Amino acid sequence: MSGIVRQIALSELSKLLDLYQHLHPDDPDVSQKEGLNKLWNEIHNEPNLYFLVIEENGIVVASCTLVIIKNLTRNLRPYGLIENVVTHSDFRKRGLGTKVLHEAIKIAQENNCYKVMLLTGSKKEETLRYYEKAGFQRGIKNGFIVNL
Repeated sequence: MSGIVRQIALSELSKLLDLYQHLHPDDPDVSQKEGLNKLWNEIHNEPNLYFLVIEENGIVVASCTLVIIKNLTRNLRPYGLIENVVTHSDFRKRGLGTKVLHEAIKIAQENNCYKVMLLTGSKKEETLRYYEKAGFQRGIKNGFIVNL
């Protein structure tokens, strides 16, 4: 069914990897890398990790990853972290990325998270406004990263 957000199936790893080429086109192809299937099975079986996707005509066209992180502060409430937000370049400007983001927020709420965070490396005002339209606020906290 088109436009429906769902969790990815174990058998759809290659579709997800194809979509990720629209996120980081310069990343190496890992489809034949040793340990990939073992890692994917571990990821897929992790109960606090959600790979949300939208499929159209057999192609995974939008996705984001949500991690629910257990926490000892905020009255023991967890928080969510969203990463790898991507829409296939041929399917952009249709609201599909926003749909997966909204589903991630809903899942975080259902898991009693007190907040959901995401970072973007983009400096484009259009991208920043996109996240604001999806419900995220900028300027609340500062992000710091150590690349390893």
